[in-house]
Amino acid sequence: MNIIRQRMTVVSNDCLQPGIFSMWLKNRAITELAKPGQFIDFYLKDPSRLLPRPISICEIDRENDRVRIVFRVAGAGTDEIAHLDPGDTIEAVGPLGNGYKPQNDGAVLLVGGGIGIPPLLELAKQLKCKKTVVLGYRDENTFLADEFRQYADVLIATEDGSVGTKGFVTDCIEQNDVEANYVYSCGPMPMLKNVAKMAQEAGIPAYVSLEERMACGIGACLGCIVKTKEKDSHTNVKNARICTEGPVFLADTLDW
Repeated sequence: MNIIRQRMTVVSNDCLQPGIFSMWLKNRAITELAKPGQFIDFYLKDPSRLLPRPISICEIDRENDRVRIVFRVAGAGTDEIAHLDPGDTIEAVGPLGNGYKPQNDGAVLLVGGGIGIPPLLELAKQLKCKKTVVLGYRDENTFLADEFRQYADVLIATEDGSVGTKGFVTDCIEQNDVEANYVYSCGPMPMLKNVAKMAQEAGIPAYVSLEERMACGIGACLGCIVKTKEKDSHTNVKNARICTEGPVFLADTLDW
């Protein structure tokens, strides 16, 4: 596993909607290794916040040595990151995790929910096949939807029915008769379970990226364990570390 710890320079920082920020950061070494679905651990200046904050990679721009993150302010740590200005630097470790393995044959369905939407954007850019993206939001604040439309057909589900299908992403998939040969998904655990079940019933593989609180981010603390059907080589028990064996898993290997 390639782990590089160094400083990243903020290129831009924009608020997409209340509490959701989009940031481009420059660092050649991290950008060169980055893959869709991986994440970066960011270390804070406040010494009372010892643990890094893991944030998924949204886009990769190798030509300009930079990566993009889109994140929600969920506490004091992410709020500190949200207040960084262009030219500021932040210490980071990454890229971490296994990332997605793009399949370019047949048709692909990408399913994202909430803050699980950003990690799918770079994947949508890199896939060279027929793509349908289904995005789930709470309301009309459909951040990143227009950007996905540059690379794929986009369907939207909102819980309040303000945009697209009223309900969840699975309702949207069913109502639009979406068919695919592979599924890639990222979002809340209940959504991932339902997407995985739908894919299993259709007999197609589903790759899911799990959202989980992490401590070290490099597999040492065993703080982000998920149950699996088979024993793993690290602990010899039926589990896996989301930060290293994941965050992307073939859904059929997980013990939901």
